Amino acid sequence: MDEEDSIDNNVNEKWENIKTIIKETKQQLIEDDESTETLKNIWYNEECKIEIEGIKKVREKWLVKERENEEQEYHHKRLEAHKIIRNKKNYA
Repeated sequence: MDEEDSIDNNVNEKWENIKTIIKETKQQLIEDDESTETLKNIWYNEECKIEIEGIKKVREKWLVKERENEEQEYHHKRLEAHKIIRNKKNYA
């Protein structure tokens, strides 16, 4: 019976060690993630946000009025905005 208790205690100790290591590693990863800036969003700034909002407004206007010139304006605005955003990404 003592052997079973010893084995159970040993297994429990190992399990507690594993849990502790996992928790510590998780905390380290969280701290590392918060301290490093992700590259995927460095280029995104206020100018990009304004351009995207502009696309949305022109699209809503086109969808409400359903006119051909509104559609052309939307496509033109979209191309211009994507050009600006693409340049921001490339030069970030």
